Amino acid sequence: GRFVCVPNRTVLAHPPKMSRKANQRLAPEVNRCLYIKNLPFNISSEEMYDIFGKFGAIRQVRKGTAPDTKGTAFVVYEDIFDAKTALEHLSGFCVGTRYLIVLYHQQTRLTKRVDAEKKRKELDAARKKYGISEDQD
Repeated sequence: GRFVCVPNRTVLAHPPKMSRKANQRLAPEVNRCLYIKNLPFNISSEEMYDIFGKFGAIRQVRKGTAPDTKGTAFVVYEDIFDAKTALEHLSGFCVGTRYLIVLYHQQTRLTKRVDAEKKRKELDAARKKYGISEDQD
């Protein structure tokens, strides 16, 4: 795999400062899974839990291990409001010499990218089959 699951450990969560109204409406992209970019390559799992655990109970942390996923991670919170608070507070947070980029994980974005690559391969195959070069378009 390209990501490794970091063992879970219990973290005492600090209650978020925002009020949790049962009828509070959240933006559609808000979810419990955060995608973190620009992490230091040598960050430890202990440091990940220390940084992200301040905002609530964490269900899972997955750090990128492959060359193209190093410096990235997924952090899944137990509660959607904890994830929202963490994103608001940790976007731009400095860890070592790097500033974190924290986003909500969006599965549809990933599948759109895969679909685009698949379409490009199909188009290239059709061009080759019919002897069409790209500059003839």
